[in-house]
Amino acid sequence: MSLNFTQKQAVVSEVNEIAVNAQAAIAAEYNGLTVEQMTELRSKARGDGVTVRVVKNTLAKRALEGTTFECLNDLLSGPLLLVFSGDDPGAGARLVQAFAKENEKLVTRALVVSGVLRPAEDLDLLAKMPTLDGARSMFLSVLQSPQTNLVRVLAAPSGQFVCVLSAYVSKQSPA
Repeated sequence: MSLNFTQKQAVVSEVNEIAVNAQAAIAAEYNGLTVEQMTELRSKARGDGVTVRVVKNTLAKRALEGTTFECLNDLLSGPLLLVFSGDDPGAGARLVQAFAKENEKLVTRALVVSGVLRPAEDLDLLAKMPTLDGARSMFLSVLQSPQTNLVRVLAAPSGQFVCVLSAYVSKQSPA
């Protein structure tokens, strides 16, 4: 079914709005996936805060103009779906990577993070990025480490003193 001009404008503005608010985007070939598989991918995406869009390439090129994902325009050919990650840049990569393990017909072509076009092989790197909460917890553990070590160092002499006293008392008491 072809779209009229008004519908095309609506699609372009919708995809542009998604792209402006996204942290990362992935372009992947979906040729050969069934409707059930695409529905499953979309439902998993909604749960992860990821947007999956299948858009005609000419409309996608217009929608990506003026965004950090404009560098994808040269790669937009053939049947592609665009996966946009909102708050967590790695969420879309984790989704695509997990789904591609089950469905080999989903093939990543390229990804864009912070306006930098990356090859498809970097999908694994992006998928391994920690979430915001994970990064915060790692940062806090780094901040806490020196204090924890300081407490251990300060407590060690008193602990050793208690061990020496205990050994002395056990040596003095009759067996």
